[in-house]
Amino acid sequence: LLLCTLVALSGGYHRRKLESSRDRWGELFLAALGTCVVVVPVFGSPAGVPRALTVLLLVPSAVATVLLVLVRRLMRAGTQGTIALLAVGDERLIVDLVAATQGGAGLRVIGACVPGGRSAAVEAAGVPVLGDLDAVPAVARRFAVDAVGVTACAEFPAPSLRRLSWDLEGSGVRLVMTSGLVGVDGGRLTLRQIGDVPFLALEEPALDDPRRVLKGALDRVVALLALLLLSPVLLAIAVTVRATSPGPAMFGQTRVGRHGKEFTIWKFRSMHEGAEDRLAELRTESDHGDGPLFKVYQDRRVTPFGAQLRRWSLDELPQLINVLRGEMSLVGPRPPLPSEVGRYDEHVHRRLLVTPGMTGSWQVNGRSDLSWDDSIRLDLRYVEDWSLGLDLRLVCQTFAAVLRGRGAY
Repeated sequence: LLLCTLVALSGGYHRRKLESSRDRWGELFLAALGTCVVVVPVFGSPAGVPRALTVLLLVPSAVATVLLVLVRRLMRAGTQGTIALLAVGDERLIVDLVAATQGGAGLRVIGACVPGGRSAAVEAAGVPVLGDLDAVPAVARRFAVDAVGVTACAEFPAPSLRRLSWDLEGSGVRLVMTSGLVGVDGGRLTLRQIGDVPFLALEEPALDDPRRVLKGALDRVVALLALLLLSPVLLAIAVTVRATSPGPAMFGQTRVGRHGKEFTIWKFRSMHEGAEDRLAELRTESDHGDGPLFKVYQDRRVTPFGAQLRRWSLDELPQLINVLRGEMSLVGPRPPLPSEVGRYDEHVHRRLLVTPGMTGSWQVNGRSDLSWDDSIRLDLRYVEDWSLGLDLRLVCQTFAAVLRGRGAY
């Protein structure tokens, strides 16, 4: 009861129009800390309060509170258009904003106000243009939006932005400004005040962070334990591969790792022997158009047992050897072929700044069903926003992705 009361007092149950998951967990942490401050002295005092009773009351309350927060987050994540946003400013940045919020980002752009009151590009993105920049306050009230999101725009200088904030006072409509850095984790952005001017600072990605050492150590420990525990399964798969089609049980292929260093990736063979020699004749059947990535749905080179291995991602288990050797990580960008790297645009080479992984954003978001551009976008975002927490989340999401089997072919 005390924990729930403190969560309520901190605003944890209050529905705000603009919120972040960090805010919610921060409120929960502060409430738990406050509970400990009150309970621990009582727990250790000779006042006659039974310790078992204290624990029995505290644990269910803590579990119930955490579950409530989790359920609320899931409900919010599954609800399209939780925050109704009116986008204001440059039409190109508005189009980018619309694209970034179409995947269930917790907000929905219901309309836009642009210079001149017309924009074919914005309307082509599925958002109606509701007026020009002078009409923003009236449009915001008319359509009862939750927030007005202002993008960078030469026709909307700082004095106009300040007047807009005054016009929106008392309406319940929040005024927010987009950074234009679509795809950048908010944890890397901080507001800095220098003199009378506020600046939005972007922290560098954690490419050489000391936590990378911990990540590498955890990778090797987990890989070693997994190889030991799964050795009967690995042996059974190897025997079955040899028994169901002629050829070796394992398949080795050259891939490109961190900083462009090549290595041999290991998989259970899921194709008929000599499948690589038939690659040229299947190039025209690629489901990724002219992009460097080559994937064919229902590839006729795949054996029946190999199709089952791919369906459950069991063919990739030998990559634990690569992880143990430090050539791969448990989580990271997809390890590319040398032929793919040879066709990279300059910015795509940033994928090679970190160790490739057995799983990653590409794995949990569709694997082979992803377009080349989407695959690159996800990998680059992983490189930019990496953290140990992100790795843990992707590992958990991988199990659900394997069960769904989407893009596994």
